[in-house]
Amino acid sequence: MTVFHFFNCAILTFGPHAVYYSATPLSEYDTIGTSVKAAVVYLGTTLVKLICLATFLKVPENDSFDPYQELLKALIGFIDVAGLYFALTQLMHRNISQNHKFQAVGLGWAFADSVLHRLAPLWVGARGLEFTWEYIFQGIEANANLVLNLSLAALGSLMWLRKNKPRTLIPIIYACAGVLATMPSITSYLRRALGWHPPKVVAFELASSLVMAFISWQLFSACQRPSV
Repeated sequence: MTVFHFFNCAILTFGPHAVYYSATPLSEYDTIGTSVKAAVVYLGTTLVKLICLATFLKVPENDSFDPYQELLKALIGFIDVAGLYFALTQLMHRNISQNHKFQAVGLGWAFADSVLHRLAPLWVGARGLEFTWEYIFQGIEANANLVLNLSLAALGSLMWLRKNKPRTLIPIIYACAGVLATMPSITSYLRRALGWHPPKVVAFELASSLVMAFISWQLFSACQRPSV
């Protein structure tokens, strides 16, 4: 039963990444190399973030919400945007379109995040003797994170790769990217300051990921239309 629960949670956490890759043109264009490179960039970005967090943040005495600490975390979190910029613009990619490039980068970014933050807790906790919903919520959260990372990668491709985008959409693109970059701080506020329970936080993450994905898709489609 414990192994069965572990495999169920693992499939829920990592399965959607494989499904997305195989169900989209990414598999036809063999973009796995781009995703792997993006995952490596994510690991390097995370290392830089950990160094910054250890340098500038103090260890909290309790689990209460500290606005100053959370503001610093949010600012340090923008290192992810820099890493995503590097993955989208500086890495050597195969001859693939902009549509496929941001999807491959976002997929690799999200998969590396899930492996780094959720594989060890799953391996240690989901095989326990007592059933818990915690790891199922983690798997659902990983799905929301996949959508959020794809949305951020799409907006990043519009900011840095798309030159002839409508001027009226530029502030909206940057504002949406800022919201996506600060999403970890928003969920931290909901958990620690407002005391939201995991089901409520995960529901918020799912809803916000779908909303941001729809907005990103609309912005991307608008920028793809030929200018009149």
